[in-house]
Amino acid sequence: MSQTFQSRIYVTLRPSVLDPAGTAVESGLKQLGYQGVGGVRIGKYIELTLSAENEERAREQLDLICDRFLANPVIENYRFELTPISSPASVE
Repeated sequence: MSQTFQSRIYVTLRPSVLDPAGTAVESGLKQLGYQGVGGVRIGKYIELTLSAENEERAREQLDLICDRFLANPVIENYRFELTPISSPASVE
């Protein structure tokens, strides 16, 4: 029987990769008068629900999903949180 899990995935550029979107946001904030802001980096936040035999298998699946589809491992890092959903939910 499979379990259902809620995941929260955070994808960010590696520190060595330039972030033009982050630079633009930082510049915009400074133009608006927020002088104490710096080091702005832009990333992605993704939520998804998945079913797996157990938490270990869910983590393995999610790692593959992130590595193969949600993040570009050459220039991005990712991390995720995985939470079991206590009530049964339908996942297609």
